[in-house]
Amino acid sequence: MAKEPILLIMAAGMGSRYGGLKQMDPVGPDGETILDYSVFDARRAGFKRVIFLIKHAIEEDFKRLVGDRISRHMEVSYAFQELDALPEGYRAPEGRVKPFGTGHAVLCCKELIDAPFAVINADDYYGPRAFQQAYLALTRLRDDEKMRYMMVAYSLKNTLTENGYVARGVCETNPDGTLKEIHERTHIISSCDGPLYTEDGEIYRKLAPESPVSMNMWGFTVSLVRELEKRFPVFLDTTLKENPLKGEFFLPFVVNELLEEKRATVEVLKSEDRWWGVTYQEDKPQVRAALTALSEQGLYPSPLWSR
Repeated sequence: MAKEPILLIMAAGMGSRYGGLKQMDPVGPDGETILDYSVFDARRAGFKRVIFLIKHAIEEDFKRLVGDRISRHMEVSYAFQELDALPEGYRAPEGRVKPFGTGHAVLCCKELIDAPFAVINADDYYGPRAFQQAYLALTRLRDDEKMRYMMVAYSLKNTLTENGYVARGVCETNPDGTLKEIHERTHIISSCDGPLYTEDGEIYRKLAPESPVSMNMWGFTVSLVRELEKRFPVFLDTTLKENPLKGEFFLPFVVNELLEEKRATVEVLKSEDRWWGVTYQEDKPQVRAALTALSEQGLYPSPLWSR
């Protein structure tokens, strides 16, 4: 009998541009976090199991403010992303504070992953439809001659903030709707001329508002964990030596490599929902207003976990 799909929520990162542990910031009308809405949407889409990836330093507060409440509705497990969680023979570079990236985050959960799983950020609001799409896709994900994965993409125009720049993975798709390549754009702004990106801080180029972008909502089989285990030491031996304090092992980089090697396919599911997030402190009032409006429209009960 196939095991239930897992929801893996990455909540170990500190919001440097935001300034604090935004994963636990109340933004809902009754003090809910964005993470609460993600778990609520996931639960009603069919998910029953959730892994919270956190740091030991925030474990007590996280469980008290979020985890204990969620555990009344979902099967909850915890994993920890720490700098010393490295393969045998490796050590974190001296002075390193930044986590090793989303690929390393998933690796830190490997002992708990025994079924197809979705990966999301703790500080992004994805919307109900995305979780419905993800759960249905995960129930039918099976590897055959290739590894079969999926991702939920959003229209770029629905993922921007007026309060600064954002980083997005701009997706290029094949005619059959599968992923061809992801182009990481680390500095995208909203302007009167539409979305613009820069790579040098001086020259800005246009991006199509409808461009599909990744918001780190992926669906994988267990085979992805094995690939991460093989590729992480290569990252440590190469990229990390070139950029020891900030180099990161990103999931999209590994996915791109597998696509180039023609060893995997990624089905791109498109959501028309509006993304909400708190990249900056100034984003919070807008997010709070949006979630309050969704509750007033009946999309969510208030309080969220009242039933």
